[in-house]
Amino acid sequence: MGHIAAKLEELGIHIPDVAKPVASYVPAQTTGSLLYTAGQLPFVDGALVATGKVGAEVSAQEATELARVCILNGLAAAQSVLGSLDRITQVVKVNGYVASAPDFIGQPGVLNGASELLGQIFGDKGIHARAAVGVAVLPLDAPVEVELILEFSS
Repeated sequence: MGHIAAKLEELGIHIPDVAKPVASYVPAQTTGSLLYTAGQLPFVDGALVATGKVGAEVSAQEATELARVCILNGLAAAQSVLGSLDRITQVVKVNGYVASAPDFIGQPGVLNGASELLGQIFGDKGIHARAAVGVAVLPLDAPVEVELILEFSS
């Protein structure tokens, strides 16, 4: 068992199957030593966990948990290309999008769910740059979408 698999087991975290694309794209793509994931929605077992705007139909606390689900889906996409998450040498950047009610300004707090989970899993290799962007609407009326840029070794 690899180091990351052991860490996931210790944390009680299961990497899901790769979420099937909802349009014309692939879940992850590499170039050089970087892996880019497609935007990941909070799908669990093929179903969107929640819909609506954060700060209206979805609470900030719920959205924070949904960001964690998005990270797990992103790691599933990465694993499907790399074969093992142990090949990840650095989480470079996290781009997070939060479908926000007009008066909601807590996007960074929502994305902390994603960032903190990456830190728990990867330790110092999980420290990353990040964008936390409020948007009017996301695909399928998802509350949160997250994409990853990861560095990996051969």
